[in-house]
Amino acid sequence: MSNIYESAATTLGLFNSPCLAKVELRVTCKGISDRDALSKPDPCVLIKMQSHGQWLEVDRTEVIRSSISPTFSKVFTLDFYFEEVQRLRYELYDISSSHNGIKEADFLGAMECTLGQIVSQRKLSRPLLKQGNTVGKSFIMVTAEELTGNDDYVELSFSARKLDDKDFFSKSDPFLEIFRINDDSSLQLVHRTETVMNNLNPVWKTFKTSLNSLCSGDHDRPLKCTVWDWDSNGKHDFIGEFQATFKEMRGAMDGRQVQWECINPKYKIKKKNYKNSGIVILNQCKIIKMHSFLDYIMGGCQIQFTVAIDFTASNGDPHNSCSLHYIHPYQPNEYLKALVAVGEICQDYDSDKMFPAFGFGARIPPDFKVSHDFAVNFNEENPECAGIQGVVEAYQNCLPKLQLYGPTNIAPIIQKVARSASQEMHTKEAMQYFILLILTDGVITDMADTREAIVQASHLPMSIIIVGVGSADFSDMQMLDGDDGILRSPKGEPCLRDIVQFVPFRNFKHGSPAELAKTVLAEVPNQVVDYYNNKGIKPKVPSEFESSRTFAP
Repeated sequence: MSNIYESAATTLGLFNSPCLAKVELRVTCKGISDRDALSKPDPCVLIKMQSHGQWLEVDRTEVIRSSISPTFSKVFTLDFYFEEVQRLRYELYDISSSHNGIKEADFLGAMECTLGQIVSQRKLSRPLLKQGNTVGKSFIMVTAEELTGNDDYVELSFSARKLDDKDFFSKSDPFLEIFRINDDSSLQLVHRTETVMNNLNPVWKTFKTSLNSLCSGDHDRPLKCTVWDWDSNGKHDFIGEFQATFKEMRGAMDGRQVQWECINPKYKIKKKNYKNSGIVILNQCKIIKMHSFLDYIMGGCQIQFTVAIDFTASNGDPHNSCSLHYIHPYQPNEYLKALVAVGEICQDYDSDKMFPAFGFGARIPPDFKVSHDFAVNFNEENPECAGIQGVVEAYQNCLPKLQLYGPTNIAPIIQKVARSASQEMHTKEAMQYFILLILTDGVITDMADTREAIVQASHLPMSIIIVGVGSADFSDMQMLDGDDGILRSPKGEPCLRDIVQFVPFRNFKHGSPAELAKTVLAEVPNQVVDYYNNKGIKPKVPSEFESSRTFAP
């Protein structure tokens, strides 16, 4: 491993952010060596997680007496963060029957990995190591399973009849609001229907919301539902309200209607014969299973990671210490920091650990013509590099052979990766999702072509991450990130999905590159899920691919 790669990789750490999912891990060991000829070991496994360079114990299994191939019943539950490298260490101990203390136990071996590796392979089996050497034929197997939560959606269809008429010259214009009542009694708006004009018997459009949004997964949580008569001045007239629960709403799942009286509390007090202000009816309640990111990853979907590096002359002479491409023997430049930070995470979700690496904006040998999509290893037939370390080495080796030039065109490389993603799209299976990391030092010069390429790529299983390196003004690049509005092609065609994330590296220059990775990769899980869910592509069942799937170490 090169010093540059090592120094960049070791800067990665762990950060607190909302977890993507919870994962359950189960542990089995096989072939534990007998330390005592008269008895079998009493194994126990500790799981540790690395934080700021320190191994901290998370939990431990029970002790199983006299077993060389224990299957532990203890289940470890961990928060899973796609955008972070979560390093784990499993330590196996032989704890004699006379005591249970780890300090007095015999250390039998350990295995280190990342949570991402376990999740992507679903079953990770590795030999136990002691002082860097294997321990006989002992190995440990960790199995991962997503702890399913409130990721399902519910589809609801409401109507009403005989609502109070609040208008003098026409009928009421009703709309319905549904609020979740939180534990602190505060109200959280879940959905507001459209307004049905001039109608006391409205039928509102069917809508979809997550169970988490509707009731926080608690089917008995009270919901406050309010019906209003819309007014153009914003001072809507109150018609009535009622309380419901999702448990009650589920009554409409078998074709029956569920209904509630819409009550105006003031009328109920003032009017002697007041009955209600109308009836609100739930005509349909349908639960929709929404597949999660982990469903697709555990179903065999691979993250195909590709990197593209800017070799235009504006980076400066690589021999000059002021150049953005200057190779310091121990301190990685910004290109390498960004590459390693993002690549370290993506590599855990790619079984063969082979990554295509391209360059753009340079004159390349042998004829030194300008290219905007050349292989960094100069092997156009096979641009893949072995691991992130291989990409780093190819980058270092190619620099002396190039003539940095220009302009800064990135549309060709987007189109190149899009062609591969297009082939995957036609399979109609969730097997490969493409992430293109573009590292550039300046504002691109083919903005129109790039916009067109991105819009076309938004129809494909593909995401694009652009990291701005150096001190250039990147304000024009923000338009490629759809956070502030929908990106459109020069012809006006909108992006089908928001697939671009742009960040300037200088925003993370004084922090860990892991913060950069966390920021640029945070949206990827939702982008993966949105693509496959919108296409109606379900994840494979693990048994469909496990028997034939192989993994690189």
